[in-house]
Amino acid sequence: MIRSELLQHLADENPGLRPDEIEKILDIFFNNIIDRLAEGGRVELRGFGAFSTRSREPRKGRNPRTGEAVDVPGKRVPYFKPGKEMRARLNTD
Repeated sequence: MIRSELLQHLADENPGLRPDEIEKILDIFFNNIIDRLAEGGRVELRGFGAFSTRSREPRKGRNPRTGEAVDVPGKRVPYFKPGKEMRARLNTD
């Protein structure tokens, strides 16, 4: 599902809200998750999962064109751990 499909689905489920209101709500939701992760925090949505960040250590990489070794700096990357309910629904046969 892409963002526009999500917006359309929310509009269909909530006919009392205007499309611009739905888009603003979605922007606020996603921006709050991003801001919290940027602060080093964690976001947990019960039944869905938890968003957090993990640290990657600096390492030596290789330029694929030249084969030359390059330094890759350390960084934080987003991580998602699905919740118990999501795992259960995904694994029902």
